[in-house]
Amino acid sequence: MEIAEIESYVSKIPDYPKPGILFYDISSLIIEKKAFYNSIELLIDLVKKYQFELIAGIDARGFIFASAIAHSMKKGFVMIRKKNKLPGKKISYEYNLEYGSDKLELNVDLSNKKLILVDDLLATGGTANAATKLIKKSGGEVCCFVSLIELDFLEGRKKIEIPTESLIHY
Repeated sequence: MEIAEIESYVSKIPDYPKPGILFYDISSLIIEKKAFYNSIELLIDLVKKYQFELIAGIDARGFIFASAIAHSMKKGFVMIRKKNKLPGKKISYEYNLEYGSDKLELNVDLSNKKLILVDDLLATGGTANAATKLIKKSGGEVCCFVSLIELDFLEGRKKIEIPTESLIHY
């Protein structure tokens, strides 16, 4: 399956979750087993060249792709969660959004671990940059950020200080 065929499973929903936003819905892609399987295989092809032990996924849709990649590559999986979603001792990283701020959290020690970081979509780069800094704060090293979709016109790649790979570009 070619990237263009995988892309055809991504629906574009105007004015969601608020007016002026174009939402890229992956529901049709992940329900179709061939499209989902092939998207994972193509994402794996993008990251094979990196040396890493773990795969971190960003809450929530990043979990879908990160856990599937981790399973296929026989790697461990790390959850980067939104605030107040993890039990026990945790570290956090607060970052600014267009209107306000948000916080990501982690409850595992990543000292001396090399990871790739996965999300479904790269837009402005703010969340990916914050997740990278959170992993670094925990002692880990992110060697690559990978996303299924990248919105090139938002130039989010420029905010991320690590190699960045994306399968579908808009």
